[in-house]
Amino acid sequence: MNEKKMKNLIEIMNWRYATKRFNPEKKIDKETMDMLLETLRLSPSSYGLQPWKFIIVRNKEIRERLKIEAGYNQPQMTDSSDMIVFASKKNITNDLVDEYIKFVSKENSIDISKLDGLSTMVKGSLIGKSDEQKRAWAAHQLYLAVGVLLTSCAVSSVDACPMEGFDALKVDEILNLSVMGLESKAIVTMGYRSEDDKHALDKKIRFPKEDVFIELN
Repeated sequence: MNEKKMKNLIEIMNWRYATKRFNPEKKIDKETMDMLLETLRLSPSSYGLQPWKFIIVRNKEIRERLKIEAGYNQPQMTDSSDMIVFASKKNITNDLVDEYIKFVSKENSIDISKLDGLSTMVKGSLIGKSDEQKRAWAAHQLYLAVGVLLTSCAVSSVDACPMEGFDALKVDEILNLSVMGLESKAIVTMGYRSEDDKHALDKKIRFPKEDVFIELN
């Protein structure tokens, strides 16, 4: 990335903030949304396993239920243009690895036997983890995807708000996630900031670089 592009990216990251008040009348157009979803699909994950699902909630009644019953009446859940619930897979087994290996074989047009080493390595890494550790591992992957979406939104001049302040069990119930073997971990609401959002012009508060970087030369 050249210097000009990096400066632009820094300006963009200074522009973005966790938007709490959205303009409910301003919607994300389909082309922009499609591009945001594609960047989300391309998010990195450990071993490339993608132990997740992204639930795009467009139904107004469901979003209202999520706001009232699980979201502590946070307005961005209904005022934003779009909402995505980030859910991780609860059952991390060899089947997940096998599914991925088969897909890699198909997409790269290579004999699946040539991927035995990769399969063994990944399964060996996961087999030593408890079920609780596997679920924690899967949840950690989601936050990589959250970061990708937040950055993609900012680059597209779309406002976004990452959310963890909700009743996850209630979200799972409303969206029937448990039936699908999923559990909600984060929500990102997206749209365009309201003109009367007083936080839009707040100074971005981050610790100085000497407090956050440790250099080992």
